[in-house]
Amino acid sequence: MKIYGYTIDKAGRCQHYHSKKDIISIKFKCCNKYYPCYKCHVECEDHPIQSWKKEEYEELAILCGICKKELTINEYLNNDKCIYCHALFNPKCSSHYHIYFGMTGHSRTM
Repeated sequence: MKIYGYTIDKAGRCQHYHSKKDIISIKFKCCNKYYPCYKCHVECEDHPIQSWKKEEYEELAILCGICKKELTINEYLNNDKCIYCHALFNPKCSSHYHIYFGMTGHSRTM
């Protein structure tokens, strides 16, 4: 699976977000490409970001940078770690959910 943007390692971390827990890439609905973050998308694409709608949350649109398996949006939103390899996700990503998933105030089930 190709990850677009300004990645700095094989786990998909990018120049914008590169903590130990910054391991997921998101498939952007607008272009069907995986990017590590919205900033990479904005810098690399010439179209606006489209958010996923709630009725599309069963789409495989999250890529774990550790095990390289795809998760549905629901699987990602409802877990604090990868359901396959158990690598922890960055909880601070929730501050960008309004960009990716058209939602605010979502908290993960832990």
